[in-house]
This record gives sequence, C-alpha cells and structure tokens, in this order.
Amino acid sequence: MWNYEKRLEYPVNIKETNPKIAQYIMSQYGGPDGEISASLRYLSQRYSMPYREVMGILTDIGTEEMAHYEMVATIVHQLTRNLTPEEIRESGFGDYYIDHTLGVWPQAAGGVPQNACEFQVKGDPITDIMEDMAADAASAHVQHLHSPKPYRIIKKKILRKGERNV
Repeated sequence: MWNYEKRLEYPVNIKETNPKIAQYIMSQYGGPDGEISASLRYLSQRYSMPYREVMGILTDIGTEEMAHYEMVATIVHQLTRNLTPEEIRESGFGDYYIDHTLGVWPQAAGGVPQNACEFQVKGDPITDIMEDMAADAASAHVQHLHSPKPYRIIKKKILRKGERNV
C-alpha cells in the first residue's frame, strides 16, 4: 500500500525551455536504464526473494523509483512547455512532437518506446541483484552526460537517494 503526497520528492522549477536537453533526459524517464524500468525491475523482482527483509527493501526502492520518474517527467515537461513551432523544428523535437505533442511519453532518447524487454527478472536472487547493480551503474553513467548544471543538481539528488538504496 502506498501513501501518495501531492508534491515532488525534490522540487523542480526550470524556467527556460530546452527541447534538445529534454530529448536526452527523456531517456531517464522511459529508456532502458530509466526510472520506469528501475521501478518495474525492483517491484517485479521482490517476489522471488527468499527473505522478507529483502522483499521489503526492493518494495521500498521500487516505490522510490516511482518518485524519481515523477521528477524526471516534470523536468521533461518544464523543458518543453510552451515551445514555439520554430523551437520544435530547430531542436529536432519534431518527430516526437508529431506523435505526442508536448505530452510526456516514456521513450529512450533514440525514440524507442519504454517496454518490459528493457529489464530482466530471472527469479534467482543473485542474478536479479546483479541486474539491479548493473542497471544502476548504467543509469548513473548516463545521468552525467549532456547535462547542464541545473539538471545535474536535480539528478545528483536522485543519485544520492539511489546510493542509499544499495
């Protein structure tokens, strides 16, 4: 059972639009190592854990990942709101815009839609934990690429939370 608070875990308040950056950050939302996949990975793997404490930890982490994807979606929304047709064309955001306008839709930076093929659940506790560690490392690496300072600060907060999960 979850108790949802109608506020972000860490406030996001981006003033300037930047659809080019949004295309990169979008991968942290719906990409293979993004927050949606992370949440589904942890919440699905918990069922095969042999110890209730480990199940509880994976439930907590999976729930926290939901808060992360809410923040990342907010970042993408704020980076793309009120774009002009010229900004959409010049930034290369047109292909995304044709299908989703300014809605936030989970996909990787390359345009591949988020899907369950992007994470693994084997039912073996050691294999599943190794999958989690590999995905967390890949996510941390991606989060440091293509990010100007304001976005790095927000993502740093997300990473610090993730480090406490391990």
